[in-house]
Amino acid sequence: MVNAACASHSPDPKFVADAKQILLAEATAITRLSQHLDANFDAAVNLILACSGSIIVTGIGKAGLVSQKIAATLASTGTPSQFLHPAEAVHGDLGRIGSRDLLLVLSYSGETEEVIRMLPTARSTCQTIVAITCSAHSTLGRNADVVIALGAVEEAGHLALAPTSSTTAMLALGDALALVVSQQRGFRVEDFARFHPGGNLGLKLATVESLMRPLSECRLATDHLSVRDVIVRVSKPGRRSGAVMLVDAMGKLTGIFTDSDLAKLLERPCDAVLDRPISAVMTKTFVTVASGSKLTNAVSLMSEKKISELPVLGANAQPIGMIDITDVMGLFSTASSIDANWPLKSLPHRREFDRKVNPQDHGGSVRANDDPLMSIPMYRATS
Repeated sequence: MVNAACASHSPDPKFVADAKQILLAEATAITRLSQHLDANFDAAVNLILACSGSIIVTGIGKAGLVSQKIAATLASTGTPSQFLHPAEAVHGDLGRIGSRDLLLVLSYSGETEEVIRMLPTARSTCQTIVAITCSAHSTLGRNADVVIALGAVEEAGHLALAPTSSTTAMLALGDALALVVSQQRGFRVEDFARFHPGGNLGLKLATVESLMRPLSECRLATDHLSVRDVIVRVSKPGRRSGAVMLVDAMGKLTGIFTDSDLAKLLERPCDAVLDRPISAVMTKTFVTVASGSKLTNAVSLMSEKKISELPVLGANAQPIGMIDITDVMGLFSTASSIDANWPLKSLPHRREFDRKVNPQDHGGSVRANDDPLMSIPMYRATS
């Protein structure tokens, strides 16, 4: 849909046609490369797998930018790698190359001055040189142990001069190297998550342990205690969770006792209810998540079930922590399957609880660092 303000500048269809030609030219370069890969690709993969040091990727200009991306892809998929600028290399950065390293050199022509100039020293220092270039007969090709030849590549565009199809082919070839090596290393989703803790990608891969409150920060009590004893014993400083996890003598989770449960008890005129076993009034039907579960799945579950606390269980159904809505509210807008408005609608029991114990505070705000249980007279008297 074209913005009305830009309607007078809507693209001429002929521009789209030109763009398609460029895209097809670059796609053709990749297709031809895939058809001409030979045993040299296998040799390059084996050398990378055998490398006990780092993969040093180098190139200049547009090939240098592609080199940086290839180095980043290698590093993020389990192969230690870094980029080396050829011009900086001959001014001291050749010292970054170690005897156990492999040098991966990108130059379409194979005659780039800055690249050729660094080769003699690199040749005497590093373990192996692998070249990605147009021909094994170029200067770069002759100085490499293995050459993955791109062959003749026609650049895209009306001038067919700017590095386009050639750099696209280099980039795709670098991806192929990195991913084949990663597969051969047995690189797993868990390994990938370890290298990508940030951003949306990190969120998709993160487990519940990354944001749950550990057991040391959770409210935990045995289910044979009275309601009054549980309230007195489980107070903890710092962030307040809206639920107490209750366990049996074996440490197995048998129920939870929430702010909502307490609010309902406080509506009764008789205080004797507070001396009943908490097992008689706790919530026995509850939702949990297993340790190692994906965080996004846990947040989706909280949204689906409209719950504010989600116990995390380890072996033998024993709790190891809890996910509290106040800790994950920022994640709801990032998952398309989650109702982004739900967190704001899911705190009525906490607001209700605050009104019960703080009738002067009709706003019912949830205070992360205050313990509203301290507002109960019987609690203050016994704690």
